[in-house]
Amino acid sequence: MLEQIFTRLPELFIADSVKAPISFYFSLDDVKKTVLLNPGSCTVKDGRTVDEADCVCKTSKEFFLKIWDDGYRPGMKDFFSGTIKSNNPNALRTFLISFGKEA
Repeated sequence: MLEQIFTRLPELFIADSVKAPISFYFSLDDVKKTVLLNPGSCTVKDGRTVDEADCVCKTSKEFFLKIWDDGYRPGMKDFFSGTIKSNNPNALRTFLISFGKEA
């Protein structure tokens, strides 16, 4: 399921939804992906391919799917409890917007 989502990201990407390049690193249990967004493109790579991603997201596969498929939006409680960890929670919203997952 996760592999299918990440495989489809380049075709789901909304061009010009980001104004400058931004990198995301996802650590979802045993799935590790780097997603690079530019105004005109989305690239997905296996593993960690950047030294310091602009946004790191660590959570479980199940929690990621809850966000992606069910429209759940993490709150402060989720971050404080460690259910989801990120160095840049605001960029996670940008990620979702870039794929039509949030208005």
